[in-house]
Amino acid sequence: MDLRWPASRAEIAAIQRERKRIAFERARKAPFYKGRLDGIDAGRLDDPDIWVKIPLLTKEDLRRIAPKDFHEQFCIQPQAAVVEYWRSGGSTGRPLFYPRSAEDIEHSLLCFRRGLAVTGATSDDLVHISFPLGIHPVAHLYARAAEQCGIGTVWCGAGTNTASNMQLQLIDELRPTIWTGMASYGLHLANLAEARGFDLSGSSVTKIVVAAEPLSKAKRAKLERMWGAEVFDQFGMTEGALMACEGAARTGSHLWSDLFYCEVVDEVTGELKKEGEVGALVMTPLWNNTVTPFLRWNSGDLISISQDGGGKGPCGLYPLLRHERRTVGFFKVRGVNINHSELEDLMFFEPAISEFRAEVYNTEGGLDVLHLLIEVKGGLSEDSAQDNVIAKVRQTFQVTPKISVQPAGTIAREFEANVKAPRFIDKRG
Repeated sequence: MDLRWPASRAEIAAIQRERKRIAFERARKAPFYKGRLDGIDAGRLDDPDIWVKIPLLTKEDLRRIAPKDFHEQFCIQPQAAVVEYWRSGGSTGRPLFYPRSAEDIEHSLLCFRRGLAVTGATSDDLVHISFPLGIHPVAHLYARAAEQCGIGTVWCGAGTNTASNMQLQLIDELRPTIWTGMASYGLHLANLAEARGFDLSGSSVTKIVVAAEPLSKAKRAKLERMWGAEVFDQFGMTEGALMACEGAARTGSHLWSDLFYCEVVDEVTGELKKEGEVGALVMTPLWNNTVTPFLRWNSGDLISISQDGGGKGPCGLYPLLRHERRTVGFFKVRGVNINHSELEDLMFFEPAISEFRAEVYNTEGGLDVLHLLIEVKGGLSEDSAQDNVIAKVRQTFQVTPKISVQPAGTIAREFEANVKAPRFIDKRG
């Protein structure tokens, strides 16, 4: 199976030089870019001072296009070239739907085939797929890529596609070796298995592949403990495809830099960050851009990139991408910034808590309230769990939360239908 691995970093650099120019020329065909690219010398795009003159593209820029005008304004091939649509999986704002050509799909499937290959997956494996099956493409692409690799598949989808109890039954009966899905849903299945007395850590699953939401250290550790399996984190976006994947060493996600040109910029100024510094991810697809010509797309993710990929084999040629958090990932409560990932770590490191959701709202008097809805593991004291959470949140953030204990499974059922789990909700308007 040809995964189009480059032979050297020099080859990757040559691909970037050629494909950046093609991406730029494709963008100039779209009415949306009229005036945005004036004065930029297409022959000097390898000069960083020239490339950064291309304005950043954001989701809000595209949302300003009326849905009925999107194809005419932003797309560069006729409707007849479109074979499917992908839904943008963002958790806020109006969703966007991107048309894809057959050529786009093939380049995207290459990304997913690589993603499976670097985990060590082979035709001896069976993949249980629990990503939501729908207009968001992630579940379909993992399944189709696995089949192209000769790997068996179980197309379950999320809990709204196949009930969670049935998914556990299928894991027990069909004995898949790889489970793929969002980490939050993987925790839900583990909590459900524990409640049913099913030892998921002793099941046939030896590898877990997660994507579509940030994976904290606490969430990774809890998944590995409850499933008894290795977790591989993979990173992508609808505007591109599966862009960066952990290999066997799991020292970071190898960024397919021959398929996507990625930059790290300052969130405020847009200036390029130095290697290893954290900043906003700006991405330009180099191949799967034949209909939607994304150019310097600001994804809303905070990352760092190290050019020394390390490791053996083809992955060693690629830089490492480390996903830090989403740029919108915090609440401000009574003047205090509460980072979502820090709060998530705190909650998942608390052994009595099986699941949680965080909300912020205003009282009638205008006071901010941090409201934590929690599920407590069976057989443990709810009062003790609440006291521990209140004490640790107060110590960490200097904010006293309101706690509501939910019946087991309540929170996870609300997550099941979502591509991006709504774990943090600001209700202040």
